[in-house]
Amino acid sequence: MPELPEVEVVRRGLARWVSGRTVADVEVRHVRAVRRHTEGAEDFAARLRGAVIGDAHRRGKYLWLPLDDGGSLLGHLGMSGQLLVQPPTAPDEKHLRVRLRFADDVATELRFVDQRTFGGLSVHPRVPDGPDAALGLPLPLAHIAADPMEAAFDEDAFYDALRRRRTTVKRALLDQSLISGVGNIYADEALWRARLHYDRPTATLTRPRTAELVGHIRDVMMAALDVGGTSFDSLYVNVNGESGYFDRSLDAYGREDEPCRRCGTPIRRRPWMNRSSYFCPRCQRPPRAS
Repeated sequence: MPELPEVEVVRRGLARWVSGRTVADVEVRHVRAVRRHTEGAEDFAARLRGAVIGDAHRRGKYLWLPLDDGGSLLGHLGMSGQLLVQPPTAPDEKHLRVRLRFADDVATELRFVDQRTFGGLSVHPRVPDGPDAALGLPLPLAHIAADPMEAAFDEDAFYDALRRRRTTVKRALLDQSLISGVGNIYADEALWRARLHYDRPTATLTRPRTAELVGHIRDVMMAALDVGGTSFDSLYVNVNGESGYFDRSLDAYGREDEPCRRCGTPIRRRPWMNRSSYFCPRCQRPPRAS
């Protein structure tokens, strides 16, 4: 699933190619792609026709585009979703789900392509007040925590929340109500940089150690952004259909049996919550059994 850097790359593309344009027509080709729009596909299309799209925003793994009628278009890429800016003459993609055409002379349209149909688009009211109201934050995202790239992210509050939770550090990093945008890949990468084992209890983390971990999260995400994100297959691409290549710079994730770049010990992989965790057994010592 795309994580914060990959979604931010898409957001930047939408800001360049879609923000400020007026929607002329909407074609929903697969109703599952708009299943989170509870009023149905026809209402989804009607809400968008004639709407002017505002600045593209992102929180964690979610994207949204404020509309001039007071609502916001929410997008979630799921496992395989793609938001592509294409010329109208381009052949339809095999898994094209939704098409937006615009009322201007720019010869491009926006397509939502999703092979596995876990992602989707929907229109929602915005949160009514607070700093997020000015951003047009859709109501379904009201419970999502700020991500570490936002100015609103509160490191002290994050540390206090970690200390209150009876959980482990990687579980906490993937809890989108605590910190958003971090998924399996960047959790493993940040934990490797911080020399922390994924099963380290959050109650044992000190404030300086937590601040160090957050710094590594930001650093690894910025490094991924610089090269367009991480692409292990053709399913994650930016709005122009191009893949990122941060997978070439990963230090832990996906490197089972390869030498640790710090100490040379082979990286190990362990099953973890229907996923895998990659770590260096020497640099990231497991916690002692209580």
